[in-house]
Amino acid sequence: MLPLTKEQEASLGLELATKRQEHSDLNAAIDTLTQSQVADRMLLQRLKKRKLALKDRIVQLENILLPDIIA
Repeated sequence: MLPLTKEQEASLGLELATKRQEHSDLNAAIDTLTQSQVADRMLLQRLKKRKLALKDRIVQLENILLPDIIA
């Protein structure tokens, strides 16, 4: 894999921070909905699916920005 330019690194870093914040916000929303008595199961399922997709993207970005160094 080619080394990232500073611009690419900055862009991916910004995306990573944004995805982490969105993941955190979704987590809070899911917790709130789960505790409420009127939780919509379909909405919860969609939110959890979105949260999982975000987590997958976060892992991808972390692997790009912080590759494992094999010594």
